[in-house]
Amino acid sequence: MPLLSTLARLEAVRAGRAQPLATVRHRHLSERPMVFVPLTTAGEAGAPLGAMVGTDRHEPRLFVIPQPRDRDRRWAFLADLAAQVLAHIDAYADAVEPAERSETDPETGKRVKVETELCVDAPQLIVPSRAGVEYVRLLGRSMRFRRTAEEDPENPYPAPSQVPMLGRWFTHLAERSRVPGSSMLLSATDLLSRHWATGQSNLEDQHLAALLGWIAPPEGRSGAEEAHRAELGRDKDGQLLCPPAGPATDPAFDNKLLAPAIARYDAARTDLAAGLGDDDRHVRAAEREVRRLVESQLSGTWWKTWEAIDLLRALPPGERAEERWTRDRWSYTGHRDRVRAGEPPQPRRDDAVTAAQKLATRETEQVRLDAQEALDDPLVMAGRRLAGEAFAGEVTEVVMEWTESKRPSPRPLVTVVTEDRPQLADEGGGKVFRSLDGRPQSAQFVRFEEGGQVVLRLLDKMGRGRDPEPGSVPEKGDRLCWTLFEHDARGGPKLPEPEQTPWTHGGPPGSAGTLPLPDSVTDEDLL
Repeated sequence: MPLLSTLARLEAVRAGRAQPLATVRHRHLSERPMVFVPLTTAGEAGAPLGAMVGTDRHEPRLFVIPQPRDRDRRWAFLADLAAQVLAHIDAYADAVEPAERSETDPETGKRVKVETELCVDAPQLIVPSRAGVEYVRLLGRSMRFRRTAEEDPENPYPAPSQVPMLGRWFTHLAERSRVPGSSMLLSATDLLSRHWATGQSNLEDQHLAALLGWIAPPEGRSGAEEAHRAELGRDKDGQLLCPPAGPATDPAFDNKLLAPAIARYDAARTDLAAGLGDDDRHVRAAEREVRRLVESQLSGTWWKTWEAIDLLRALPPGERAEERWTRDRWSYTGHRDRVRAGEPPQPRRDDAVTAAQKLATRETEQVRLDAQEALDDPLVMAGRRLAGEAFAGEVTEVVMEWTESKRPSPRPLVTVVTEDRPQLADEGGGKVFRSLDGRPQSAQFVRFEEGGQVVLRLLDKMGRGRDPEPGSVPEKGDRLCWTLFEHDARGGPKLPEPEQTPWTHGGPPGSAGTLPLPDSVTDEDLL
């Protein structure tokens, strides 16, 4: 944990409320995000119990399965959920704008610009906690390979037509959420904990009500007291005052309320099937009771998720957050094109090259995100300065020098006095960077001098002539911030095509060596 975050947590404990970790919002927030609050059956992660979903906080759609182990009911639930979510996802698919992207020419192997189209916006899904993101991934994996009646007429349990498509989109959103800085699938707890430090652990911050209690405690109560009430407070019937944000439910709710209500629903259906009743009034009454109980667990989390969104909207957006959202738009456009082209769903397991590409992308985006957050936010930059990864100071002297060549180029020496302690070698030679009109200008560290003075030699972004362009060289009295880290991430090594995967990594996709064969069963393996 960075030192500044640790200090902020200690200050939160002393002050009794959360302390800011950022002065701007480092994630994109859509004008109409879709909030998705899921619940699952205890002991069976793949059996959904209910969900509340929608883009209007005052008009959520509630879906409930009165008997989660009923396969037909489960498919009907997923079909209703797919109709709601896919309508939101598809609403962004046809509004496009012309754009250019770089591709490799198959004949020359060089990168060329290609005219294409880019979706103007992309959908955004927000879940209450990190466990909700994992549940979206689980639902996507369980749905995207399901066969419909059109694809497999002999399937005894065909899936509704929209269910596999929702699985493909859920898988894409879940995979995209693993890319640092992506905003297509977000959890409210991760968003809040990125911008505020509480006096509790990172694991405790995954409790949405407790986290909000630290950020905005009621008058006369501390954040610790409110978090304790949110986590452990119960009513006279032994039920939690703040139900968990899901997808798991509270055991006391399961045992005392939900299980008996589902048992009454099953008994009513059994009696109706046995001809013990003339109508289904008892079945409908039991179903309404289950629905009421599930709604009681979802509604509090629903409103707290929107409360988290309101807190984040109050922060001004970071300058470079929109650039990261543009990459999300490219991701959405690419998956839209794959779906429309009729490509198969994402494989269960990535081949070696694809897995390496994903890992390299995440590493690159993490480096880029760390740099961009520091450049956008002086509070984040303060943490990098405290760690010796940046320094700020006032320019005290500028000495013009030039290279010794036929066409001399400016290489001025800039002296900066600073109170920071950058991790630069005493003998010089390292590079530092500053932002100049949104572009990184590099300089070479020359030496330290007495009084906290750092001597730098500018290297670029000064034009092509002998005299530097106006504004490209600092002037005496300017206060600047220099970083020891680059402002943009470098690309990794070039990877082979999937068809040329070496045998050390399983061979090409589909080859016999892709997956190891299991050992044959012997008599000793059986009891």
